[in-house]
Amino acid sequence: MTERLTKVAEFAQQMMTGDHSGHGFDHIERVVNLTRQLLAENPANGELALTAAYLHDCFDDKLTADPATRRNEVITYLTEVGYQTAEVDQVLDIIDHMSFAANLEQHQKLSPEGQLVQDADRLDAIGAIGIARAFSYGAVHGYAMYDPKVQPRERLTKENYRQPETTINHFYEKLFKLPEQMNTATARRIGNGRKRYMQEFVMEFKQEWEL
Repeated sequence: MTERLTKVAEFAQQMMTGDHSGHGFDHIERVVNLTRQLLAENPANGELALTAAYLHDCFDDKLTADPATRRNEVITYLTEVGYQTAEVDQVLDIIDHMSFAANLEQHQKLSPEGQLVQDADRLDAIGAIGIARAFSYGAVHGYAMYDPKVQPRERLTKENYRQPETTINHFYEKLFKLPEQMNTATARRIGNGRKRYMQEFVMEFKQEWEL
């Protein structure tokens, strides 16, 4: 890692330590590692992609009460450790447009670096770890695990996306859909395997629930 990327990693660890909703620094490290894996097969500016991967949740409005202040802290820090204004703008553009919520009503165009970070973030939302993260997030926010009387919503919008739901419905409304939305063939391949694992889990969950 470059010196400034090492500093970004340290900053991200300070920002995200203490999160219990599935977005802690362990999640950040997995997204970074997945981004590295995708970079091996998809050419892009690695340092910018990894910088965005480290910082992508630091000022997410679902994780902090003051996203504007956190965003300014990120900008200030990147400038202090040597990122040029154009580089900061590229990192912020990735973070601002990569989330699932940001793409619900209009597909956001991402740079090659942004596409890889988006794929990496979405890969960590599915599979075995994705299952664990979904239930962690639901527990922190008071979601019921499952209610067979509550059907998954057919259409998500920015307004209803974060309204209370059941965790099992989240698989149908979002997680099962992610593999087909990946930008790279690499991520689609990995994602399809993780999707099958989740489908088997949900089927088993429902069978046990009904007993």
